[in-house]
Parts: sequence; C-alpha cells; structure tokens
Amino acid sequence: MSDTLEFNDIYQEVKGSWNDGRLRFSKQTVVYKSSKTGKVDSISVPELSQALWRRVCLGHGIKLCTTTGHVYKYDGFKDTDFEKISEYFKANYKVELTEKDMCVKGWNWGTAKFNGPLLSFEVSDSPVFEIPLASVSQCATGKNEVTLEFHQNDDTEVSLMEVRFYVPPTTGDEGADPVEAFAQNVLSKADVIQATGDAVCIFRELQCLTPRGRYDIRIYPTFLHLHGKTFDYKIPYTTVLRLFLLPHKDQRQMFFVISLDPPIKQGQTRYHFLILLFSKEEDINLTLNMSEEEVERRFEGKLNKNMSGSLYEMVSRVMKALVNRKITVPGNFQGHSGAQCITCSYKASSGLLYPLERGFIYVHKPPVHLRFEEISCVNFARGTTTTRSFDFEIETKQGNQYTFSSIEREEYGKLFDFVNAKKLSIKNRGFKEASDDMYSDSDDDQHDAYLERMKQEGKIREEANDSDDSEADESFNPGEEDEDIAEEYDSKASASESSGDDAESEEEKKKKPPKKAKIVKEKKTRKKEKKMKDSSAPKRPMSAYMLWLNSSRERIKAENPGISVTEISKKAGEMWKQLSKDKKEEWEGKAEEAKKEYERAMKEYREGGGGTSGSSKKEKKKGGKSEKKKKKKSSAVREREKERPAGNDSFKSREFISSEESSSESDRGKGRKRKVQTHTDTHLYRPLPADSTMTMVIVVG
Repeated sequence: MSDTLEFNDIYQEVKGSWNDGRLRFSKQTVVYKSSKTGKVDSISVPELSQALWRRVCLGHGIKLCTTTGHVYKYDGFKDTDFEKISEYFKANYKVELTEKDMCVKGWNWGTAKFNGPLLSFEVSDSPVFEIPLASVSQCATGKNEVTLEFHQNDDTEVSLMEVRFYVPPTTGDEGADPVEAFAQNVLSKADVIQATGDAVCIFRELQCLTPRGRYDIRIYPTFLHLHGKTFDYKIPYTTVLRLFLLPHKDQRQMFFVISLDPPIKQGQTRYHFLILLFSKEEDINLTLNMSEEEVERRFEGKLNKNMSGSLYEMVSRVMKALVNRKITVPGNFQGHSGAQCITCSYKASSGLLYPLERGFIYVHKPPVHLRFEEISCVNFARGTTTTRSFDFEIETKQGNQYTFSSIEREEYGKLFDFVNAKKLSIKNRGFKEASDDMYSDSDDDQHDAYLERMKQEGKIREEANDSDDSEADESFNPGEEDEDIAEEYDSKASASESSGDDAESEEEKKKKPPKKAKIVKEKKTRKKEKKMKDSSAPKRPMSAYMLWLNSSRERIKAENPGISVTEISKKAGEMWKQLSKDKKEEWEGKAEEAKKEYERAMKEYREGGGGTSGSSKKEKKKGGKSEKKKKKKSSAVREREKERPAGNDSFKSREFISSEESSSESDRGKGRKRKVQTHTDTHLYRPLPADSTMTMVIVVG
C-alpha cells in the first residue's frame, strides 16, 4: 500500500455551497485544499477520534471528528473507495471507518443533539440532518419554539433562510426553561457577533480604500469592528483568508490588504477585500487593553503590552497575531523602475499589479487576486492605442479572463522572465524574440532597411515604366467622353425628337454620363493585366544598402550569435548609418554598375522579342481604338453641321434628313430631285393587336 491516498473532485459544504477541491491522506496529516479559495484544512492524525462513512447526495462521504471538537465532512467518493480508505485507516490511523446510514423516513419529530459545532436532528438514533452552528447568524426564541437564521452565501442559487424547532414544555428538577436552554446551546457555538467587553486596541481614523472612507478599527478577540461615519462592519476572524502587505510604487506609502470569504456586504455591494493605505512616516505608540500575563498567555510572545513603531507595522502585527495567518509580501520581482509592482489599468481604472511568489494581486479598483494554480495561461498582447504599451492577459481554468492594459513596454522583459520562471503557460510563446520589433516606436530616428529597399525598388520600377511603351493610365481618356456623346447622334439611334416632350427627355439623357461605370470596370481588368510578369525578363538591380547587407549578413551573425532576423535588420540599419562616406560611395558605385548592367540586359531582351507580344497587342488595340474614335468623331461633326438650323428654317430632327442631303454641293446644282422620306416613330414599334392596321406616312416633295 502506498504512503498516501489522493482524491480529486471532493466537495466540502460551506454555507449551502459545494466547493470542490483535493483531499490527501498521509501518515501524519489529512489535508484538504479548496480549488475556489485555496484555503487549506489540515488535520493532525493523532487528533482523529472518529471516522464515519455515509451515503449522501453526492455519492458517498466521510465525516471526521477530532478530539478538539471539530468536525470535517467531505463528499464525492465512489462506492468502490470504501475498502481502500478503510484499509488505509486501519493500517496508519488506528481508526476504524464505520458505516452510518442516514434516516430517510421523512419524520419531522425526533431528538436534537449538540455534538460540538453541529446540531444533529435524529430519529431512532439515525441522523436526519445536521446543522453547522457556525452558519447560524441569529437565534430567536418564542413561547415553545426556537428560530435559527443563517448566513447567506452569494454563490448559491437557493439558500436556507431559517429553521424553526418546536420544543415541548417539560418540568425539570430545577425548573429550567427548555427553550432558553436550547437557545443557549445554539448561541454558544453560533457565529453571532456580540460586542461584549472592551476592545483589545483601537486604531483611529485609518484611510480605507475599499470600502472607501475613514474608519476607526476596533480590535476584539474574535472579530474586527470598522466604525465609520455612515457604515459599521463587523468582520469575524474566521472569514479572513489572507493578509498582504504591499509597498506603493512611490516608496512612501504602504497597502495593507485583507482578503475575506465570505465578503462584507453593503446593500447589493460585496467587498471581498479590505484595503488600508498608510504613510510610512506615520508612527504610533500602542498599548493593549490587557495585562502583561494575559498578553503573554494568549499571544505567546507575538505581541507585547506596550509597542511602538510605524502605524502599518503595528496594524499588520496585531492582525497577524489575532488571525493567525501569514502576511504575504512581494517576492523577488523588480520592474524597470526598480519597484516591486507594475503600473497598469484594469476595467478603465489605473492601479498596480504585484507579481507575488504564488500569484498576482491587483490593487485597488476593483481588487483582484489570482493564484498560479488557478491560472490556465497568460498572453502578451499588443496595446490597442499605441505601441508604447502592451496588454497582459490572464485566463483562469474556470474560463474567466483578466486583461491588464497600458503596461509600459520597458516592463515586458522583466514580466516575461518572471512568468517564464514560474512555469506558467504562455499562449504566444516566441513573442519575446519579436518584442523589439513589435514595440518599436515609430518616432525613433532609426534606419528602416525594409522601407529603404521598397523606396529603391519603386524608383527603379518608375524608370523602367518610363522607358517602356506600355500604357500607364489607359482607362482615363478624356476623349472617351466625346465618344459617348457622339453615340447620341449616331445613325443607329432609335429615339425620336419629333415632339417637344421627347426632346426634353433626350436632353436629360445627354446631361447624364451613361458609361462611367464601364470605365471603372475596364480600369480594374487592365490593372490585373499589368501585374503579370515575364519570368525570362532581367531582374531589377539591388540598391547600395542591399548589396552591402548581403555581403555583411554573415559577419553580423558571427558577431552576434543567436540574433533573430528582425534584430539583424535593426543592427544592419545602425551599422549602415554609421558607415563612412567613402565606404558608402563604394557601394553606391557598385549599385550604379548593377543598374547599367540591368538597362543593357533589358535592351537586349526587348530587341530579342521579349515582351513584344504584349506591347504589340496594346498598340494594335490603341490604334484600332483611335481610328474608330476618329471615324465616330468626324461623322458626329458632320451630323451636327447638317442639323444646325439656318436662317428662319424650322429645326429638323435627324429622322427627316435623307441620305441624299449628305451629298456634295455639286450634286445639288444638277437639278432638283424627288425625295421620298419616311417618318418613323418609336411609338410604332410597340406590339399591336392582330386586327389592327399600321399607317406609313410618305412625304413627297
């Protein structure tokens, strides 16, 4: 048999809510760790007095009782786990795991028994239900009944508000009231805060950030009392999870943070953290309201009756002794400015993020504490507004995401090394290598190798285009507008202008450019044709900088082992900037020779027929287009001259102009000829019924 037994997905009931966690049985201790809060329950093996195995709603459960009167219940075991756990208990704990069934008769009368911190209601010596008295917030008595009210848990969908017990009247030997006796047994173990007696000490007018205001803090043996001008809060020490003492970035102030579960409430607002702000320069002389013997007996040297020092030290020291929990301080992390925190924003509020040894904590609005064990992965993201900052994203195993934004880019290296050392999963691994390029400032006066190369290639491309006979902007041709207008007067036009209404409609059509959309489409297709490259054409020459970079690349790699590609470009840009004028002229001369060689090769390439097919097609296309355009333009001009009214002659539309009128003046002098003209109208081209007739007007002149 192994030395330990471990079980996952074991549940513990806390004020009506099931919290999952891990349970481990070892030879010395029984340890349960909650996955939600990280709180650890440790039970020493010699203190175990009883172990019960019971069938519960979540399968099977174990109830452990100790000699100190504490009871621990864990549910979620399988039926097959009983034999394994029972053998382990017998071998290591000398305690027998006993099976105890619950009563399911449904009776509502029985016997109430007080077993330490539990109130057990039993029927025929079998428990029906058990009430943890620590969950009782109030106990009220009536004539023959006792009413128990319970603390509410925000994590539960359904909460038990109260339970009433009817206590029958009995006459005892001393005549004691059974209702009062029942209530006293409940109050002795219930979590009912009663401010009886004097406070151990009082800290006055402390600045509190959450909840906001100035409060007098009264320290009692079992609870903490915050007394403000508007609100009062009573905080039991049992609800304190952790204590944090964090230095402010300005090194003049200190945060003292108290983590609470369950939180304190004010209306619908829940405060999971109590944050106090202290000045380092503020001192105090503190005297405890207890005798020296009582202080020594109760706190075992952790506190003295008379103490003096900084205010934040006194408050943290007293809280540590009363709550009996360690104070968490920042670890070895140091940011770019030497501080142990990072300035950032969370939910549009600026604050400080503290990387701790076992988690992160953000103060102060709203406070967030994230343990490493509940973090699924982290992510470094580019800032949304500027390249001077970046975002740090944390994703938990429950699926929640926390984004801390506006972190200065100088903090990236320190934070990345910290996350890497803690072995947290980084979503964008490899981010660090490109960090210098990713967060480079666009305003920095540095040589950009890529930009320089693009500029040089753009100049060469422009020179090559100037030497080519290719069309640069064929789609934009102002003469095409005349071509579109000329089509209005073409002999193929079908619209009639015989009536005034038709003439007006035709004039409106002339005002609108009808074929601009077609011009845009042609532009797109021609651009696509322009992108095609000939693989056999000579390659364009490189610039002086690129020639120098190709020759110096291996030397840069040798001098800087492990350097990335982006860092090589950055380093080369700096070296080129510092290069002497003579050296630069040498490489510029080589670039000029390469350019001449390219031009000579390009000339031979064109003379050998390279690229001629494409250019000839374009020339042919242009030639055909220009001839067609000239024909259309000349015919349009002639048509306009003929249609222009002369003297007092009435205006004639093109339908009344015969083909013989377009002949030369000499033909007119030979004599007057009979001319037959036909008048056609667009209205005549509409479909007609079968029995209808169509009239043709013949004008004889």
